[in-house]
Amino acid sequence: MDFKHIKAVVFDFDGVFTDNKVYVSESGQETVQCNRFDGIGIGLLKKLNIPMKVISSEPNNVVQVRCKKLDLPVINNVSNKLYELDRFAKSFHIDLSNIAFVGNDINDEECMKNVGFPIAVNDAVDKIKLISKHTLSKKGGRGAVRELCELIVNSYASKE
Repeated sequence: MDFKHIKAVVFDFDGVFTDNKVYVSESGQETVQCNRFDGIGIGLLKKLNIPMKVISSEPNNVVQVRCKKLDLPVINNVSNKLYELDRFAKSFHIDLSNIAFVGNDINDEECMKNVGFPIAVNDAVDKIKLISKHTLSKKGGRGAVRELCELIVNSYASKE
């Protein structure tokens, strides 16, 4: 895959930034585990001025909290991810063929089928791996985001 043609990256959250597990306290509060390496990867892409966004169907506020810390635009509790993806692309005047979408489960399928760079984390469900053009070697929440960021950064460096 030629990562240097990626002009924007959109991520799912659960199963991409997280290990797809949720921890529930006695009081019902949910928490998730994220990987700090991924945050550094996001910073690397920001230096290239590559637009990014998280689009998640998860209603839990933890998505907002983590993305705020990463200074990463986010919309969660989304019922139609493809609609939000299209809005994102239009807002930056970027064709879907130049966008990477990183997903892990069937609720990412429509977005992945409509972008030029559908990318699956290593532990994605088989259906998502089959439609992806690249499967990362890292699992969600285990450095997959960082891996993709480095692939893009390195391809841009070799472009010069």
